[in-house]
Amino acid sequence: MKLLICVILCLIFLALLRLLSVPWLCSLLAWLGVLVLWMGSWGNIYIAICTIKRDLLCLAAIVKVKLAMYRNLRNKRTIPALFAQKVQQHPDKHALIFEATGEVWSFKELQERCNAVAHWALAQGWAEGDVVALYMENHPLVVALWLGLAMVGVEAAFINYNLRQQPLLHCVGVSGARAMVFGAEMTKAVSEVAGSLQPGIVLFCTGDEENKEELCSFQAQSLEALLTRSPTHPPNYKLKKDFNDRLFYIYTSGTTGMPKAAIVVHSRYFRIAAFSFHSFGLRPDDIVYNCLPLYHSAGRPCSV
Repeated sequence: MKLLICVILCLIFLALLRLLSVPWLCSLLAWLGVLVLWMGSWGNIYIAICTIKRDLLCLAAIVKVKLAMYRNLRNKRTIPALFAQKVQQHPDKHALIFEATGEVWSFKELQERCNAVAHWALAQGWAEGDVVALYMENHPLVVALWLGLAMVGVEAAFINYNLRQQPLLHCVGVSGARAMVFGAEMTKAVSEVAGSLQPGIVLFCTGDEENKEELCSFQAQSLEALLTRSPTHPPNYKLKKDFNDRLFYIYTSGTTGMPKAAIVVHSRYFRIAAFSFHSFGLRPDDIVYNCLPLYHSAGRPCSV
């Protein structure tokens, strides 16, 4: 960081000399003199020259993200609003490719599924600030769920699908979730804690429901059936949240006790995703392979 500050200050000094119409050679000599005095050795100058391209690219990424953050904050944009802009720009472009099944969702298809989730959430009577726990393995539906819920201000709590029994109960309980969506592959784990969940929590199952008797025993509803009946057009709802309001919850690993819920706001999610895009020099036509679980803070920004 000290090296970057030094380079920036020297470049500013060089620009001032040029504004004063100082000849190029004199400006360069003056710049080198200031650099030597500041850094103290020619070895450091050599390092600065070798790394200046990297440092300038880093500075450019920081400036781009900062400007975008300022615009989004000023205009009170949210992640669903920014996603809607991308859908308008390239509706037929691939948004998600699920390697396990070969499913491919375009941006338009993903938006339609998000709209169905948003209508489902409104039909359940949930309001902004309510929480729905997601306890599923990786699947494109996870993205449609948290993003669709965010369209109407409902916050997802991403539960580590490796958790069982008491840690699972703890994570669902501290989130204050009004409902839990779980994958059919997690049916056994849910059945172990269903009787101990907080009163009033509603359970929804998604995926291949092989053991329907077990699902009926703790009154889990089929999410696919409900989403199939939901409209796919945008809901008639104006989101009250803005760029610095809550988006969803993630959890710590639990290495020093029970996992702890951490709040992720819209601006933080955008900042992580934007820095990843600019820092790695990604282009709009690049495809990012995500090998991380979607409940993980590093895996989720890659999902949209």
